[in-house]
Amino acid sequence: MDTSQMGATYILKGVEFGQNETSLPSNITLLDPNYECSKAVPNVTTRMIRTCCKKINSTIILTSNKYLPRYKGDVTISYDILKAYPNQYYAQVTLSNDSPTGRLDYWNLQWTWQNEEFIYSMKGATTLEQDQNACIFGKAGSSFVGVDFSTVTSCQARPTIIDLDQYKANDSAIGRIEYCCRNGTLLPSIQDPSKSKSVFQMIVYKLPPQSQNSTLITPPIDWNLTGTFNSDYKCGQPRLVEPTLYADDSVSQRTESAVMSWQVTCNVTQVPVIPKCCVSFSAYNNQSVVPCSTCACGCTSENSCNKSAEALLIPIELATVPFVNRTTKTLAWAQLNHWPVPKVLPCPDNCGVSVNWHLVSDYTDGWSARMTIFNWQGLQFADWSAAVELGDSVFSGFQKTYSFNYSTPGNNTIFVYGLNQGLSYLNGIYDNYPGIQQSVFSFTLDAQKNNVSLQDFYPKKVFFDGNECAMPDTLPLNNVGRLISSLITVLALPLVVICFGPSGYL
Repeated sequence: MDTSQMGATYILKGVEFGQNETSLPSNITLLDPNYECSKAVPNVTTRMIRTCCKKINSTIILTSNKYLPRYKGDVTISYDILKAYPNQYYAQVTLSNDSPTGRLDYWNLQWTWQNEEFIYSMKGATTLEQDQNACIFGKAGSSFVGVDFSTVTSCQARPTIIDLDQYKANDSAIGRIEYCCRNGTLLPSIQDPSKSKSVFQMIVYKLPPQSQNSTLITPPIDWNLTGTFNSDYKCGQPRLVEPTLYADDSVSQRTESAVMSWQVTCNVTQVPVIPKCCVSFSAYNNQSVVPCSTCACGCTSENSCNKSAEALLIPIELATVPFVNRTTKTLAWAQLNHWPVPKVLPCPDNCGVSVNWHLVSDYTDGWSARMTIFNWQGLQFADWSAAVELGDSVFSGFQKTYSFNYSTPGNNTIFVYGLNQGLSYLNGIYDNYPGIQQSVFSFTLDAQKNNVSLQDFYPKKVFFDGNECAMPDTLPLNNVGRLISSLITVLALPLVVICFGPSGYL
């Protein structure tokens, strides 16, 4: 008899405070509804607690109070058991983007198996590594004699799952799963509901002693979700929730239930991160631009430029010129306006994407602005999106954008994306010319009802593809139009900052 397959051992480590005797749990039991455990009996001398659990012969039906409520998050993950057998189960994993403006590109999903399970096969996604040796020379090899582990999807204790590209969507072997094969893209539902989910299915093999009972299933833990051009996420542990209901494709108006369901909630971390985009401000009544600060997206220690100096102003016509080709005209512009230039020139902002907000017009009863998105990278952004957060006094007057699709999800935010399929791509830099998307925003304004100041015409926050961009420190000097008494100190500031891209671009 192999006693190693008859039990499982778990080690918990903690710290005791203010206890004269060894602390023990008040009770210990099994969550498996097929077993009933007696009241635990502690023994302080032996520092042990014991209970006896016996299998219940009658069928156990979980009531609603056995389940935890489902939570909202930036991304929610559902781990549903579709079919359960003693030594394996069929699972479906659904990633849902519930953020109003956030997104994921080329998502990577990780978890850790609790009881040496392994992924036998998968549809709708795949793993980065197989590592069949972990099965062959591990417990799985002795438990599943005769299984060809060379065809197994992954034997790793902590696999990394990635999405398939769109060309695999109709592949009979690994595709044909609804909401699969998006190349790792999760868009906000207000942009495209059909692209706000990713789904994949897998067959998971269980090892003894879990393989003795079809309903003894432990979900993976320590989930981690990342993307390439995205914020960092922190995921909670799986929570047992009421089984998910699915529509039966074969019978109209009929629903089917999962055997068990767990939910994992992932939220964008609030720890400060280095921005991946920056914002510049400009206006119709000024020939220069106020951009984000030097090293807005970080600077390396190898940079020989001046990391602490303010970026040099450039005329607006240099906005689409790469930094390496700007130096001569930038210095000439500073000399023409009698601006001081440091001996060591400022570093660029090093941002791959920059957003310019230009005040186009400012009338008594309305105003307009133009948003221009510059892509200074070789990477193309498919299904790009952006968002601007404005003040209360001007947001209520928002009318429309002319070259972008738009939505107002709340929090004084205007969410924009490509107007049609042809404009849904933000191309990369080509022949020293950045990829550009641009549109005008129009607003009405009741100056008598609204207490409007200069900063209200500029966004408080700007996001690109769900990432918050670095904002400039000041506003363009307003020499014409409405007199703003609340910003006299701001208006008196000279324009001495400019936002550069990956090598100092606007």
